[in-house]
Amino acid sequence: MNVLERLRAAFAAATPEGGDPKSFGAAVKYTTDPRFRCDYQANGCMAVGNARKANIRELAAVVADAVDLEPMAGKPEVAGPGFLNVRLHDAWIAKSLGELLAGEFPGIEPPKAPRTVVIDFSSPNVAKPMHVGHIRSTVIGDSLARIFEALGHRVIRDNHLGDWGLQFGMILLGWKNDLDPEAYALNPVAELARLYRHVAARIKPADDLGDDLREVEALEAKGKAEEAAKALAKLSARTGLDRDQLKAAVAQARAVAEASRAETVKLHAGDEENLALWKKFMPYCLEALRGVYERLGVRFDVELGESFYNPMLASVVEDLQARGIATESDGAVVVFTEGFKAPFIVRKSDGAFNYGTTDLATIKYRDETWKPDQSLYVVDQRQADHFKQLFAVARKWGHDGAVLEHVAFGTILGPNRKPIKTRDGDTVGLESLLDESVSEARKVVDENSPELDADERARVSEVVGLGAIKYADLCQNRLSDYVFDWQKMMATNGNTATYLQYAYARIRSIFRRGGFDPAAVRDQKPAIILDNPAERALGIRILRLPEVLELAALELKPNVVADYLFDLANCFSTFFEECPVLKADTPERRDSRLAICDLTAQTLEFGLDLLGIDVVERM
Repeated sequence: MNVLERLRAAFAAATPEGGDPKSFGAAVKYTTDPRFRCDYQANGCMAVGNARKANIRELAAVVADAVDLEPMAGKPEVAGPGFLNVRLHDAWIAKSLGELLAGEFPGIEPPKAPRTVVIDFSSPNVAKPMHVGHIRSTVIGDSLARIFEALGHRVIRDNHLGDWGLQFGMILLGWKNDLDPEAYALNPVAELARLYRHVAARIKPADDLGDDLREVEALEAKGKAEEAAKALAKLSARTGLDRDQLKAAVAQARAVAEASRAETVKLHAGDEENLALWKKFMPYCLEALRGVYERLGVRFDVELGESFYNPMLASVVEDLQARGIATESDGAVVVFTEGFKAPFIVRKSDGAFNYGTTDLATIKYRDETWKPDQSLYVVDQRQADHFKQLFAVARKWGHDGAVLEHVAFGTILGPNRKPIKTRDGDTVGLESLLDESVSEARKVVDENSPELDADERARVSEVVGLGAIKYADLCQNRLSDYVFDWQKMMATNGNTATYLQYAYARIRSIFRRGGFDPAAVRDQKPAIILDNPAERALGIRILRLPEVLELAALELKPNVVADYLFDLANCFSTFFEECPVLKADTPERRDSRLAICDLTAQTLEFGLDLLGIDVVERM
């Protein structure tokens, strides 16, 4: 039961002449401002009145008389310049809570037209361990999948693995020149990761020093000899290399980069040795990824990597050319799109394809296989231009049946407000981050729950630690950067997973202390009493769950759910302080409050699960 949806339908039916029913209904909003003395507010009369140059308060009075909100609410009250304040009937709130308690929880009605939604998320390069940068795509995508499924839509979770690119060329080069066989025998994934880092470090001067040398040469070409000399001296002081040595270092790095590309080309061409090695590496790489996903509680329906689409790429380019969409330009095959100076390259001048070509093949495959209504790409916001061009090319190509959306997100920052790194400057590994989070959680658990045995503390620490990592990310507007802060993440007060998990555990402790079984309370179906404002406020929050999920899905923002849960937990805290449960003055009021407590716990558990976060009975 979606309260907001019902109110919007009622106001849409009472739209005044000259108004658009859809817009008029959409102007109904939930309000938490106590000054308004209402639960929802309808603001559509403002726009209609301004358009008609009519008296807005008089128009609002007409709508208030016309709209039928029973049995949910009575006649709305005209307020301010023409707002309509809606206050739900206490009896209706109590009746609706009773229905949820009797087995209708969570009260989400199935959609009239379920959608098929493909969610492309996580998508790491399998040749190296996952790092902290993968956490955002993984948990945001997983949460969106859970939200859409909870609303009754068909969801396909697709982990578009990077299993065919340059990173494998780099590992192949490292394998052939720098392999430590004993290290590989002990830990294949660690040794493959070392080889990748080793080759990457050898390539790095091609970009870093190459750019600096080009700057020196550019200054010299402009006749700025003194500035060029200063820039060169500064570069030499930093690196300990003179000009000739710098040139040699750049040349050597470029040679390594070219050798890596050559190994990649051989792999893509089906070279027997490289293909055999690739097949040898893949099971170890995939096993390492799955271990992380299992720990995070993340699953996928399909994991089709770049290698899966590789045989399709030539036909993609041929079809684009045959339709006159792609043309040759400087030896490459490209698609020109409106609003972009640079074309979208689908085949490079050397005949190689790129990830843009793979993305087009992926769109075609998904359209033909699943016929999605919506395809979401949960990828770093730095890829925004790529996706704008990709979607434009796909539409030109005729693949416009699904709504294609880039679900962009910001960066995780360290205390210095720069992208989070280790002390050595490397990107923080995801597994080590999870381990550290669980270790930090253990400190909190040991301090707050000394009565738990060692095994139980370890289990609770895992739940709390992983929940803290996920919630710290998901409670943010995904477009924002955020600072990674252990102390803030683990706090038992404030907007944290720990606070919400603690609220759940506290409710369950009420039942244990009173000797009550939540299931027995549900079976009893006690009458809900809302005499205290704190009871009523908490009841309304519980009923809001379906509308919150619809908003989160519409905006593609899990933080909408997180904000709701934090508000719910705060509201429960007020209820807990003002409304004695086990010491209520009558058995009827005690049973009613136990029922409200149980519904709150169910809502917290359900909502946290939508964020991929578990709860524990004791903390």
